[in-house]
Formats: sequence, C-alpha cells, structure tokens
Amino acid sequence: MLASNRIDELVQTAVEAVRSSSEWRTVLDQLPVPTYMTDADGAVTYWNRACVNFAGRQPELGRDRWCVTWELYTTSGDRLLHEDCPMAEAIKRKSEVRGAVAIALRPDGSRRAFTPYPTPIFDQKGNLTGAVNLLIDVSAEQARVLAEQAARCKRLARELLNKADSEMLARMANDYAATAAALGAKVS
Repeated sequence: MLASNRIDELVQTAVEAVRSSSEWRTVLDQLPVPTYMTDADGAVTYWNRACVNFAGRQPELGRDRWCVTWELYTTSGDRLLHEDCPMAEAIKRKSEVRGAVAIALRPDGSRRAFTPYPTPIFDQKGNLTGAVNLLIDVSAEQARVLAEQAARCKRLARELLNKADSEMLARMANDYAATAAALGAKVS
C-alpha cells in the first residue's frame, strides 16, 4: 500500500493539474493509480488506463455515473449503489470525502478493495465543475482485516449458548471469510 504522504501528493498533483493545466490529461494518464473525473452531475468524463485495469472494464461515457466500477459493496458485504458512493457524496456535499473503504466487484467476479479520494473541482468563481477521484487498492490489507473479523465471529459463535445467536455469528463469519478469500486472503 502507498504511504499516506505519497497518496496526498498524488491527489494534490491530480487536483492541481485539473485546475490549472491545459495538459491535465497527460498528467492524469501518467499517475500510477486509478484516476477518473466526473462532471458536476456525476457523469464520468475521463479515466486513465489504471482505472480500466483496476475495475476490469472500460467505463462508458454518457452512461456511467459517479464511479468507474461495475458494482460496489461495503466491507460488510452490503450493496453500495453508485449514487451513494463516496464520489457521489463528494459532489453532492461539494467537499472532499476521506476515510471510506469500498469493494469493487469486477465483471469477471473478482473483487478489489479500495480507498477513494474524491475531490470536487471548482472554477475561479467558486462553481462546482466536477470532481477527480483516485482509487488506492487496499485489497491485501482489507483481506487481512476481514479474515481476522471472520475468526473473531467464529470464536464468539462457539462460545454462545443461544443457538440462534451462534448461527447468526457463524453466517457473519462465513460472509467475512468469503469476502476475505475473494480479496486474496488465506482463510482457515
């Protein structure tokens, strides 16, 4: 995983390029992480090659909104609609969104966990013109966290006397383990 100061540097580079450079596409194309842009309504207007490699698909101009991924999920396995994703939230609130983790389901069935860095872009008059987002792959780290959560749920399930609660925790453990395995963790 990239160090936080390196991530901040990449975000700053992307935002500055979009705000002030006629060569912003060249700058964003050269970033080593998935990077994309939307207009003020959330329509995807640009993506770099790293985005296509990460998402496992090429976004469709005029069709994709808010995100370049095929499907999104929370770390607990719940479906996350694109209109509720961090990029949509950043555009709607007109402010950066930080600290989120989501899981992208790719068309081939594989999954990637990521931390997004959606950042709104404003013109010189202060009007929202769109947003730029960098996706940092945290699959290995998230797989480890989910595998640990699965192990905790399994231990708790074995200790409970209430059968319904024990079964619920066992199901949760299986869900966490399945997602961790899909992200590449060795789960026992």
